[in-house]
Amino acid sequence: MYCTAEPYDRVFINLGPFPVYWYGFLIMLGALIGLIVAQREAKRLGLHKDFFIDLLVFAIPAAIIGARMYYVIFQWEHYDSFLEMIDIREGGLAIHGALIASLIVTYFYTKKKNVSFWKVADIAAPSILIGQMLGRWGNFMNQEAYGGRVSESAYNNVLQYIPDWIMNQMCVDGVYHHPTFLYESLWSMLGIVLLLFLRYKVNPRRGMIFLGYVIWYSFGRFFIEGMRTDSLYIAPGLRTAQVISILLILGSLLVLYYRHKKGHDDVLYDGTSLKNNQSKKNGSKKKKKKK
Repeated sequence: MYCTAEPYDRVFINLGPFPVYWYGFLIMLGALIGLIVAQREAKRLGLHKDFFIDLLVFAIPAAIIGARMYYVIFQWEHYDSFLEMIDIREGGLAIHGALIASLIVTYFYTKKKNVSFWKVADIAAPSILIGQMLGRWGNFMNQEAYGGRVSESAYNNVLQYIPDWIMNQMCVDGVYHHPTFLYESLWSMLGIVLLLFLRYKVNPRRGMIFLGYVIWYSFGRFFIEGMRTDSLYIAPGLRTAQVISILLILGSLLVLYYRHKKGHDDVLYDGTSLKNNQSKKNGSKKKKKKK
């Protein structure tokens, strides 16, 4: 379906000769909101109030480097110099690379601080989705991470109800494209609601919230990735993000099973020990029998 809309300016604000792009601004905004949410929950669960601030000093640079390295590796032939490889003003950050790098940093950081990795990961999971939800709007401003061309029937039946200011930004080369950035942002928002419900209403075993996040995000990403036109490919016909999503889902399910089988998930999200609860129940039963 043809269109003639002009794209938005990618620059959020100019600080003298230095432009601040919407892409970077929205990523940092997501990180800030996610940090505030994580800090409040960390305090409730007994972690030091500055724990996540200190962690992010290492995790954010690692995430940016990991995201860019991941992207460049699968687009190696498109870069002629090192300066092009590190230039992220045009986008080109892969979420999977950011997650891998930040998780590695978090694992070693929690080991050093003698804090449960799974406790920290569970607390951080909703915050990660907040960052991803807002980060996708950086893709929107860059006119990237969109899907295939929109047919007239698809527009008339569904997409006409999406605000014009969104669809106009999806006008690329005179043709409307599916706003897959929006689909993923909405999927992330639903995931945040689900994770917060698990956190405050269910209080599941430790590790389930983070692994639930991985499964939820990967499931949605698999289908949304199939609609995109700018996918990275691990091999002809194999989209990298779809392959990684399947591996992450299977890996998360295996970790859940292993942790349960080995008794490593005998602590609930809020720190309650299931072993202690079971011991108390057994003790009360013995006292009743003596009476």
